[in-house]
Amino acid sequence: MSALQTRASGGTAKLGHVVMIAGAAALGGFLFGYDTSVINGGVDAIQEHFGVGSAMTGVTVSSALLGSAVGAGIAGGLADRIGRIRVMQLAAVLFIISAIGSAVPFAIWDLAIWRVVGGVAIGIASVIAPAYIAEVAPAQYRGRLSALQQLAIVLGIAVSQLVNYGLAAFAGGSASGMLGPIQAWQWMLGVAAIPAIVYLVVASSIPESPRYLVAAGEVDQARDVLSKIEAGDVDAKIAEIQAALGEQKPKLSDLRGRFGVLPIVWVGMAIAALQQFVGINVIFYYSSSLWHSVGIDEESSLLLSLFTSIVNIIGTLVAIALVDKIGRKPLLVIGSVGMTVSLAVTGWAFSFAEVVGEDAVLPPQWGVVALISASAFVLFFAASWGVVMWVLLGEMFPVRIRAAALALGTATNWVANWLVTVSFPSMRDWNLPVTYFIYAAFAALSVVFVVKYLKETNGRSLEEMGS
Repeated sequence: MSALQTRASGGTAKLGHVVMIAGAAALGGFLFGYDTSVINGGVDAIQEHFGVGSAMTGVTVSSALLGSAVGAGIAGGLADRIGRIRVMQLAAVLFIISAIGSAVPFAIWDLAIWRVVGGVAIGIASVIAPAYIAEVAPAQYRGRLSALQQLAIVLGIAVSQLVNYGLAAFAGGSASGMLGPIQAWQWMLGVAAIPAIVYLVVASSIPESPRYLVAAGEVDQARDVLSKIEAGDVDAKIAEIQAALGEQKPKLSDLRGRFGVLPIVWVGMAIAALQQFVGINVIFYYSSSLWHSVGIDEESSLLLSLFTSIVNIIGTLVAIALVDKIGRKPLLVIGSVGMTVSLAVTGWAFSFAEVVGEDAVLPPQWGVVALISASAFVLFFAASWGVVMWVLLGEMFPVRIRAAALALGTATNWVANWLVTVSFPSMRDWNLPVTYFIYAAFAALSVVFVVKYLKETNGRSLEEMGS
């Protein structure tokens, strides 16, 4: 075998190792997707079980998102102090506790508290996975490897909808049906403990981030990790990381700039907020309830939610194939234009819903239009913003402020998610078509923002990212 073939073979082996550990870290994304979306199948059953109205239901469903904002806010500081792996382990433990508590609540506020605990875990996982993956991935593969986080999220969403449908079917077609001593929706929430345990085991078996190790002064250990994931000169890479980090340890005050925070941090926060203001999680948190509200039976509504999750997976695979080929900005622009049109059509279709007594019924032809346009929206989102936002937040900031800036951007994403989620039940009851037109307006705004303010990051090493 020639020296060139040996290097190629070694590079392939190292890439395979990186893919393995990046996939392991992305399991946090699976729990992120499962835990945020699983409540979708139980919204109506929870409302009926506890006898609460739409507003209280919205607060309960969205309570996890407030916890997520807190988790995202503290994850960066924790990751810089105790390391990426220990933070993953902490998230896994919180996932387990939340799943068990959510399965057996004695009151609506009790359920909300356990959802907040799970939300903290989600927030931590949403920060640590993209940060860790970006720090171990070679520049030329970073987009696709970072996209594993979003692929894991959408797989988690799909599995949650499959579990919801299966449990509801076993319980007589309803999430409020009994399965043993508890109702089906309680099993839906409790099953999350299983992947959480797997995440805890897997997170304990992967190496620490070499960039954290260098920052912590563990240079020999960092050299050992880098030798397994980097094909080039390891000592040169360590020197590059040390130069990028500077002499002082990173701190939150490093984010401060002329307008409160550095301009690059403002851009990251805006990207994070716009990803949610298009209303994507309305589809994943309320889709079964939404379809039910326009005359589709509960079992069929759950099946439609599962179909939407499959569309989400397909779109994510498209994004993984394109993110390193055509770049981040073009993918975002294409996605934003597609979302604007599909959201507007969805709102238009819902305007034809007819109220019969206390129920709303969508005529069959407009039901088909709504389903196609809502699915197109999910496809465009998944093929662009769903993946690219997480890739950007993991790579767009200078290495010195990356963990803190990523935490702030992710916390912004969760706050925006909460605002959309908590407001949707009341907005739906007020005027469903106008609600979708508002989401379409934010999608149109995102086109302008990306074109004007976002810089392309494709192909650049993390140490090359400037402020």
